[in-house]
Amino acid sequence: MVSEKEYYMYVILTADNMLYTGFTDDVARRFATHQAFKGAKFTKIKSKHPLTLLYQEAFATKHDALSAEWHFKHQSRAQKEMYLREHGVDI
Repeated sequence: MVSEKEYYMYVILTADNMLYTGFTDDVARRFATHQAFKGAKFTKIKSKHPLTLLYQEAFATKHDALSAEWHFKHQSRAQKEMYLREHGVDI
């Protein structure tokens, strides 16, 4: 049986111009959690708000989404910005 559930790697831009990356199976729900100052410690900080959802990418497996998140997080800021631009995000 093939799973139809998708998982996502997503990128949020914070008010202080930082990039936050995560993974989820529901981007809208997870972003709402971040906006409500819940979830990740990083997005609970008031100075990080408002938040902007910049990018999301769907993956067939949780492993693939987690791997994409890990690889994105371990790039330099310049590499992250290049990746986002290559995927249609104007940053």
